[in-house]
Amino acid sequence: MTQAAIPPFHLAFPVHSFAAAREFYGDLLGCPEGRSSADWVDFNFYGHQIVAHLSPDEAGHRATSAVDGDAVPVRHFGVVLSVPQWEALADKLKQADTKFIIEPHIRFKGEVGEQATMFFLDRSGNAVEIKAFANMDSLFAK
Repeated sequence: MTQAAIPPFHLAFPVHSFAAAREFYGDLLGCPEGRSSADWVDFNFYGHQIVAHLSPDEAGHRATSAVDGDAVPVRHFGVVLSVPQWEALADKLKQADTKFIIEPHIRFKGEVGEQATMFFLDRSGNAVEIKAFANMDSLFAK
């Protein structure tokens, strides 16, 4: 079911460096920076509030789970974009020589829930997934 307006989510995650987080989320992904302190930095992640907290020992992903033939990082976050936005970001990331954990591709091809997906790590080793659906009504379809 498609909603007219989706409330923004809030996600806090660990990073080893604010400079690296600002370069990755701000410069590479184009997420505007919001408030910050000596311990955290807010970013506008496509209309959602994500907060990088300085905690070097907690950063990074450590386990994977099998999804449609891919080893998906268990701990990850991301956003669902339109197909044109997803394609533009995939091109930008490729041009920036981003090392993908899972290369941009179509998952569940021809099935309910078919989606474009890609996984990569931020500069602190946190896994990020960006996906897109040709039909947003299939986001939660069974």
